[in-house]
Amino acid sequence: MGEALRSLTAPSMAARMNKPEAKPWINAINAYTPGKARSDDGRALIKLSANENPLGCSADATAAMAEARLTLARYPDPASNALREALGAHYELESGQIVCGTGSDELLNLIAMGYAGAGDDIIYVRYGFSVYDIAARKCAANVVVAPDQDYGTDVDALLELVTDKTRVVFVANPNNPTGTYLNDSEMKRLHAGLPRDCVLVLDQAYGEYLEDDGPASFDLARNYDNVLITRTFSKIYGLAAERIGWAYGHPELIATLNRIRAPFNVTAAGQAAGIAALADTEFVKGSRKHNTEWREWMASEFAALSNHGLKVVPSWANFLMVMFEGKCSAEVAYKGLMDEGYIVRWLPGQGLGNGLRITIGTEDENRGVMSALRKILEAHN
Repeated sequence: MGEALRSLTAPSMAARMNKPEAKPWINAINAYTPGKARSDDGRALIKLSANENPLGCSADATAAMAEARLTLARYPDPASNALREALGAHYELESGQIVCGTGSDELLNLIAMGYAGAGDDIIYVRYGFSVYDIAARKCAANVVVAPDQDYGTDVDALLELVTDKTRVVFVANPNNPTGTYLNDSEMKRLHAGLPRDCVLVLDQAYGEYLEDDGPASFDLARNYDNVLITRTFSKIYGLAAERIGWAYGHPELIATLNRIRAPFNVTAAGQAAGIAALADTEFVKGSRKHNTEWREWMASEFAALSNHGLKVVPSWANFLMVMFEGKCSAEVAYKGLMDEGYIVRWLPGQGLGNGLRITIGTEDENRGVMSALRKILEAHN
């Protein structure tokens, strides 16, 4: 009987491929490329490619991490209860409607997985965060890219693409990698135009750099059951190495994320550091002040170089997107800056081959990269 069964199944087994093959929608993914810290030949460079906080992180957060690491043998709180309570108190939100993740990246992927699948559509805006494309493809959803408006979100263009298949819409606000910002009235108009069974995900990784910290977006998430806000400790709080993210939304959205998130997804040290970072409001204020002052300074420096064909996209984040429309290309400037000891972000894979995204650094870094860029531009005048 066993021999007969084997003979029956042999042809079908032989017809199969002789090695494991990933699903076609997985093979269609272009893996995320992080900001580089070294040159192509391995030299360490001044890193202005990943939008990290040039001032580091709160000393209180560092101390809290060191203390938490005394208990490395113990699993962390799987629900990040103390961190969620601290977030709720700090942002005036219901802590039960908050979920923490391994950076906001984990939560962005999970919301796509929880609400979309094969045959469904996920929309994001051209020049949006590259993780959105990955998140959509991971769950076999159709990727729909809305045209931009001056490198930012065009509400009308996005709404024109909405169909009965649309399940998730991703909007980064402020946007990465261009720095643009969609005001509250336009965001409300976007939400009002979406079907109720579509989740609007407002990715606010750079929200703390706004002067009013985006309160209207929190109100949308509080008042509607199809809006999710994602945030991170990687930017203004300077805790990128610890990978701490969080999301706020309707209890049912949060319950979905809790069902499928990784257990113990935020380390004990990360939870402790996040709580301490929230309490150190002076560090955050200082970081925001530094960023605003030097972003404006760098924007004015770039404006003075407009005769070389440089154009700066207005930014509300901790970086500037600079477009090269003159004799010197973005690629030439990118490689030239590496030769001068600086690494910035060149994004031809996202349709921004004529632009460089430059993180706001320390005073010395900002002055240095501008001096290096002027040298490169003069050589190609």
